[in-house]
Amino acid sequence: MIVHDETLPARAAWAKVVEAGQTLRIVDLGGNQAVDCLVYDAHDTDHRYSAPDTLVAQRNIFLIEGTQLLSNEGVPMMTVTGTTCRYHDTIGGACSRESNTLRYGHHTAHQHACVDNFLDAGTRHGLGKRDLVSNINWFMNVPVGADGTLGIVDGISAPGLSVDVRAEIDVLVLVSNCPQINNPCNGFDPTPVRLQVLA
Repeated sequence: MIVHDETLPARAAWAKVVEAGQTLRIVDLGGNQAVDCLVYDAHDTDHRYSAPDTLVAQRNIFLIEGTQLLSNEGVPMMTVTGTTCRYHDTIGGACSRESNTLRYGHHTAHQHACVDNFLDAGTRHGLGKRDLVSNINWFMNVPVGADGTLGIVDGISAPGLSVDVRAEIDVLVLVSNCPQINNPCNGFDPTPVRLQVLA
């Protein structure tokens, strides 16, 4: 049963509590859209998603079906129960005004970024900059080369592909529908995504 259903515009922020047992479904409507995500315990936001704990536990740098998203205390917060996109990223980080200027030049300093979105959504729930940690990038393609370097390349998603993530505890989920236009993670053209919560 769908208990929440909305289309999140390109570049926009979103925050919602997903209760234990509910599933968050994210649908890439246009294809090739990166969706940045942070997860917190809805009752104690010091307890939050940990990329290092998640990667060590699953011995895989990509998020795939069956991956448990672990907290900084090693507790399962959410589980990827289904995905029609081959894998997802959690090492590429979130774009910020600072990283944009370093990577693409000072002319990008005014551009809105995922960190801005996370701060916008998070402040409504008592979160600040100190609460931002390494995030998930649903649908984003960040391959690792043989020499250990990371690439941000064309996405592996397509219109209508989706990911389902079941909450194992009550979680506060922050989403930035990535505004990045300087690299191919969004095909240089951010598009809307659909967010559904299923009971």
